[in-house]
Amino acid sequence: MIRAFVYSLVLVFALAVPADAADQFVSVIEDLPLIDGLIENENAAVTFEAAGGRIIEAEARGNIKPFDVVQFYDNVLPQLGWVAADTGVFERESERLEFDITEDVDGGAIIRFSISPIKGK
Repeated sequence: MIRAFVYSLVLVFALAVPADAADQFVSVIEDLPLIDGLIENENAAVTFEAAGGRIIEAEARGNIKPFDVVQFYDNVLPQLGWVAADTGVFERESERLEFDITEDVDGGAIIRFSISPIKGK
């Protein structure tokens, strides 16, 4: 009985995490994984706590296709409780998470993440 429970638990976690899930997380957004191939620019991180909620900005870059970034976060963020509101925009409780992707001069991608309070919540 215990063996079956442990097996079921392992199976649930194995299915819940995509194969390309990251081993790293954004330093200032503790539950936001970095897709493999991205390196965070910790010098670009900004955090601010206010009565209305937190404001956080982070940046990562790497030699990765923007489509792969969008696909990864579209798959992972709902598993972390975020609900898609638009392309690159997710909401959870009273916060909005946005990510913007631009191409850098080397052909890689620069991803900027931001979390801000949802107005009126």
